[in-house]
Amino acid sequence: MRSLSRSSPQMGVGGHSRILFALAQCVPFTIALLVVGIELSPAHFLYTGPLLTATPALAAVTMGPKGTISAAAVALAVSITTATYNQAWGTQQVYSNLLALLLVSIASVTTSSAVRTRRQSELDQIHRIAVAAQRVLLRPVPARLGPLRAASMYLAAEAGAQIGGDLYEAVQTPYGVRMIVGDVRGKGLPAVRAAAAVLGAFRESVHYEEDLAEVMNHCAAALRRECAIPGAFDPEAQVEGFVTALVAQVTDEPVVQLVNRGHPPPLVLHQGKAQALVPTSALPPLGLEDFITGPPAKPDSYPFVPGDRLLLHTDGVIEARNSANDFFALTEAMEAAHARTPPEFLEQLHRDLVRHTEGRLADDVAMLLVDRLDQEISEQVGAAAASLSERPH
Repeated sequence: MRSLSRSSPQMGVGGHSRILFALAQCVPFTIALLVVGIELSPAHFLYTGPLLTATPALAAVTMGPKGTISAAAVALAVSITTATYNQAWGTQQVYSNLLALLLVSIASVTTSSAVRTRRQSELDQIHRIAVAAQRVLLRPVPARLGPLRAASMYLAAEAGAQIGGDLYEAVQTPYGVRMIVGDVRGKGLPAVRAAAAVLGAFRESVHYEEDLAEVMNHCAAALRRECAIPGAFDPEAQVEGFVTALVAQVTDEPVVQLVNRGHPPPLVLHQGKAQALVPTSALPPLGLEDFITGPPAKPDSYPFVPGDRLLLHTDGVIEARNSANDFFALTEAMEAAHARTPPEFLEQLHRDLVRHTEGRLADDVAMLLVDRLDQEISEQVGAAAASLSERPH
């Protein structure tokens, strides 16, 4: 998650680094152009061989093997062209330059390939660690929860290998099926710590706390305790850190109860039409309780009848943009895939997101989908699940 409000885009440290890196990649080709200018001018008596020889080595620093080969090919083409133009073939200097260029090119391509392989291995290891940590924190929800059929999905952003702070959970309790979806501001280990604190409080309190609003309060208290630990978060995270969260409850009654703390409203699909369940009163995210001035929040109730579908999601879905800077149309995507089962729907939504963003998700995505079953279907599904569990393995 980024922030509650959007400001005008500014060039940050990462933007300057990318510009400098792009300029560094242009250096070898700029040198080649400089050599061409010198050799085709009256100053061609200057010795430019070492400049061309250095271009593959410079390319190996900022580009992969393909870029290094391209720089070497450009240097070779320049060397042959200038030698022909200046009628220097047959001199020892030309053949010495070509031999040096060949040796440096081979060494540069070999070095670049080795560095690329080592970096990829390190990134793969970091990715495996991140995935393992994420799976410990987030577990797939059961396919059946009381009167609900459920599915979940977590998608990591393509940029970087950091662990995100998106969270979700669905638990069957004495008070009905209770769910949570949340998004921690920031990434990395501080975000994981905050997500773990909120999830731990939710998983414990849902089983004994009857009031759904009190469940959310337990999550907020757990986050405050975690932030109070010395050294747990850097000063910036302590000042600006917060967690948007949404808790939901589904009982045998044809309603869904929600408590929303600054999170994107969920969507309910009723008779093929999707609608956002906007809270009646806006509440700040967890960690910003000082901004609550009114009476204690009470859960909002919305119709949720058999055949309806409920989608809880993080802002990585609705804020996904394409090359034209258009947001992802979640409502239309939900209506278009209404006939699919929950796992099939999430897979279709995943494909739609990848297609919309051209494979470049800018933020992590967490989704939790539940279908309200008819009473008769619910009993049949429950009986089938019970018979499968009784079979010998």
